[in-house]
Amino acid sequence: MAAAEGTHLEQISRAVVEGDREATISGVQAALEANIDPHTILQGALIPAMSDVGRLFEQGEYFVPEMLIAARAMKSGLELLKPLMIGADIKPRGRIALGTVQGDLHDIGKNLVGIMLEGAGFEVYDMGTDVPVDRVVEVIKTEQVDLIGLSALLTTTMPMMESTIQSISEAGIRDQVKVMIGGAPITQEYADKIGADGFAPDASQATRLAVELISK
Repeated sequence: MAAAEGTHLEQISRAVVEGDREATISGVQAALEANIDPHTILQGALIPAMSDVGRLFEQGEYFVPEMLIAARAMKSGLELLKPLMIGADIKPRGRIALGTVQGDLHDIGKNLVGIMLEGAGFEVYDMGTDVPVDRVVEVIKTEQVDLIGLSALLTTTMPMMESTIQSISEAGIRDQVKVMIGGAPITQEYADKIGADGFAPDASQATRLAVELISK
């Protein structure tokens, strides 16, 4: 059984890394039919595959299009597992709310981060784009999130990140969440300046940062 299980997991992982959505779906279905536990499929195939994709991206072998294709393949496999994992009461690694700040409508980066985080075992609450400051505060109060991820692609909307963090503090709930920020114009220096808990320049590093922040 161990050898057969390993073969199934390797096939799924390879399909995700190659961005083969159909092979990922059929691989997950075959693994489930072989009575492999959904959590084992997630931890033994989908999550390691996305770690490999992130490594390939950081090494310059993959670019954003390849990451997106792989992430979509992974998400297709994850969708098959979710109902079974809920039934098995498997808890997510953490819960994170993602949003592009007020005044900014860009969402490709945010969406890719969301898919990568799901692949790493997080439950993702997508606030969308052009997210008002008070909406972020409301989500922290009502959605039991551990992390907030804020994105900005325009230099003109960067100040909304600082306003959002200030509003979270003024609402008395800053100690309830970690705040991570990202986007093309964002730097670690800016993150430090506005009091964010972390900065990531891309989806791969955002996933690693989220894991670090949730473990603290």
